[in-house]
Amino acid sequence: MHLLFALLLIPFGAIHFLPTIIAALRRGRSLVGIFLLNLFLGWTVIGWIIALIWALTNEREYMYMYPPQQTYRRY
Repeated sequence: MHLLFALLLIPFGAIHFLPTIIAALRRGRSLVGIFLLNLFLGWTVIGWIIALIWALTNEREYMYMYPPQQTYRRY
C-alpha cells in the first residue's frame, strides 16, 4: 500500500505543479509568484487554473542581442 502511494505521488505531484513547471521551462518573469500561488492555492481548482493561465500568458525573459555594427568601406 505504501509503495502504491509513493508511485502515485510523483505523477500527481507533477500534475499539481504543472503551472510552475511550465513557467520554469518558458523562463517567465513571475516564476516565484506562480510557484507561491500554486503552492498555497493550487489544491483548489480555481487557484490551479489561475496559476496555469498566468504561466501560459507570462512574458518571457528575453536576452537582448544587438546586431553587429556595420562598417562602411571608403573607396
